[in-house]
Amino acid sequence: MSAIHWFRKGLRLHDNPALMAALNPLEEGEVLTLRPVFVLDPWFVKNANVGENRWRFLQQSLVDLNTSLNKLGSRLFVLKGKPDEVFEKYIKKWEVKKMTWEIDTEPYAVSRDAQIQKLAEDNDILVETFTSHTLYNPEQIIAKNKGDVPLTYQKLTSLTSALGHPSKPIEAPEEIVKAAKLSKEDRDKTRYDPPSLKDLGLNAKDLELCKFAGGETEALERLSEKVSMANAKWVRAFEKPATSPNSLEPSTTVLSPYLKFGCLSPRLFYWKLEEVYKGAKHSQPPVSLHGQLLWREFFYTVGANTPNFDKMEGNRVCRQVPWDEDEEKLIAWKEGRTGFPYIDAIMTQLRKEGWIHHLARHSVACFLTRGDLWQSWEKGQEVFEEYLLDADWSLNAGNWMWLSASAFFHQFFRVYSPVAFGKKTDKEGDYIKKYLPQLKKYPSRYIYEPWEAPLSVQKAAGCVIGTDYPRPIVDHAVVSKENIAKMKAAYAANKENGGDSKRKGSGSEEPKAKKQKKLDGFVKSKK
Repeated sequence: MSAIHWFRKGLRLHDNPALMAALNPLEEGEVLTLRPVFVLDPWFVKNANVGENRWRFLQQSLVDLNTSLNKLGSRLFVLKGKPDEVFEKYIKKWEVKKMTWEIDTEPYAVSRDAQIQKLAEDNDILVETFTSHTLYNPEQIIAKNKGDVPLTYQKLTSLTSALGHPSKPIEAPEEIVKAAKLSKEDRDKTRYDPPSLKDLGLNAKDLELCKFAGGETEALERLSEKVSMANAKWVRAFEKPATSPNSLEPSTTVLSPYLKFGCLSPRLFYWKLEEVYKGAKHSQPPVSLHGQLLWREFFYTVGANTPNFDKMEGNRVCRQVPWDEDEEKLIAWKEGRTGFPYIDAIMTQLRKEGWIHHLARHSVACFLTRGDLWQSWEKGQEVFEEYLLDADWSLNAGNWMWLSASAFFHQFFRVYSPVAFGKKTDKEGDYIKKYLPQLKKYPSRYIYEPWEAPLSVQKAAGCVIGTDYPRPIVDHAVVSKENIAKMKAAYAANKENGGDSKRKGSGSEEPKAKKQKKLDGFVKSKK
């Protein structure tokens, strides 16, 4: 007889209550063979827009998880196929009596898990589920708010303060082998091993250099490096706006991909921060590292309880905006060919490395939507879903609505400059030179606006604008003002149609932070 722990997002051994529950016998003295399972679900291949870097990160995470399980006398069973069909076969083959998994609040996951729950019940299998991908159970937060979804960050933090600190993380199991010996078939490497890159349709030679390796081992090493007493000064002083979006190396923790895949427990992250903060002066939410975890909590809570959260139509928190549909502009933005070096460098880094700074995300998202190109945030969301290692469904949708001023943020007249913002933290343009090497010989005075350089300078730099690098696809000074007027009209139309009243509280201002006016990079225009 067996117990299955079904790994999905929580690709780790530490702070995994569902895994620990799978180790518990149904009755005293009863031994169940634990089979840790991951299902390669074809739904994601067909419906999710997953790029090469994210597939590689998942593959690395599965290999790392299998290695860690091997050390405990167990292994990861990677099964291929639709979850209902896979489990219908294996619960009989393995005589399964118990299944455990971590709760997932994404729409597909909710319907999928309900299906497996029904299958288990029909076969008299005990199912135990646990919340460990977020600090709190979203339903707990909703209940604390008298059944309403908190639509502002301030409201969310007032609720979490009332709930108190999240639970402390639990330790990883010390061993698994004593629960039950695996059979020879169970140990068959060719049958159940994690997929190779080739198995996933990837050619290692075609992939960019891996800058952020997947897996729990890497996650814990990065956490130990970034959040420690040795790095206490930086952790305590951390303020989200006060980091550089265009530094040559990341100016933040880059722990978000590990949180997204569940290689790192958010509760472990939270309590490690508590250790460093204890007894010392430190930054506070919303700009602190604790604050960033609570932003994650905010979007998870709203996303879990808002139908059509990743779409404009049918989304009760999202303003309806008549965006344009211009495929050429969208592709130019996606491929880093807008003619604005700062924007193009960011999109190049995103495509190559799978990660960009949060303020860089703000810049390119604003540029695509309300700032310059007037394209739907849904299109940008799709591109981020493909390229970002940390493309988390609720966070991706929520942030795109925010940055397009479609929800949560209403100061649409505050527009990021695609020229001025980058200069604040990188006057010489080293970041641009790194990701757009065709511009590396340009003098710093022209690096953000190479079209302003005399032709002689362009030729001397070996990059003629319009030939070797594109001209700007829009006139920012003109279109930004036009788009502000369009946004104003869209807001008025939503108000007239009663849309804003339905979104009570959803248009709240971003919480103010020290130094924000100097560092957020917005250019203020008249309404």
